[in-house]
Amino acid sequence: MSVSSTSTTAGARDHARAQEGTAAEAQPTLPATTHATPPPDVPAADLIWAERVAGGNYTHKVLARGSSLQLTDVHGNACASMLIFNADQPWERLNIADTAKVQWQVYPGTGYCLLSDQARVLATIVEDTSGRHDTIFGTSALLRNAQRYGDGTVHGGSPAGRELFTVAAAKHGLGRRDVGPCISFFQGVTIDPDGRPNFTGPAGPGARVTLLIEMPAVVLIANTAHPLDPRPDYSCGTLEVLAWRGEPTAPDEPQWTRSPEGRRAYTNTLDYLTARGLA
Repeated sequence: MSVSSTSTTAGARDHARAQEGTAAEAQPTLPATTHATPPPDVPAADLIWAERVAGGNYTHKVLARGSSLQLTDVHGNACASMLIFNADQPWERLNIADTAKVQWQVYPGTGYCLLSDQARVLATIVEDTSGRHDTIFGTSALLRNAQRYGDGTVHGGSPAGRELFTVAAAKHGLGRRDVGPCISFFQGVTIDPDGRPNFTGPAGPGARVTLLIEMPAVVLIANTAHPLDPRPDYSCGTLEVLAWRGEPTAPDEPQWTRSPEGRRAYTNTLDYLTARGLA
């Protein structure tokens, strides 16, 4: 009987160390400043997050106020579902119902604010070349994926977004009950006049969304097939995540006066951060 090279502690150690320097299509770049292709006009030294996330996987990070966060659909088949929490008081988190209701708009785009349950701005969409997003149907669930694909567990072949979010949340001391409705980027859904959903799919390879983080935030991302995706097989492509240092939206910028609702939300945010010594 042959003996595996990893059947001993020494063999396992040597095998693991031999992997150093190898690269996969989807993995973090550490440190982020060594990422080969930063966005135009962004110095590599300003990068704080550089990662490619495979379909059926998740990622997470705590980002400072003023950080820019860019998501790119590398091959035209990603679906980046996102949750955002106040990093200092994580019981404040993205409220996607209020986000749509307060802004009178269910379809996200440039200038759209992601609002918390405290009527504050967690992030602003400052660039959108995709236009294919969803604020209504959230991400997939364990039972649904098990029924559709045969499995919905984290380590299975068709992991559900909610399960991935639960694991990501645990990295920040959060539990399953903290995983609420999310926003999803790169797989579009529209609603017809009779109230029926229409799945419009992706915009294509290279579509991107850039958000400006307006207050210290925990960001959770699950890259998984959209629950309305009609394809019989579980399908989700690679997502690129980049973030870099910057400045939050300022009161003299057009975004503050874009709408009365937005102005109040930004004012609430600044008031909160000023009182805590963060602005």
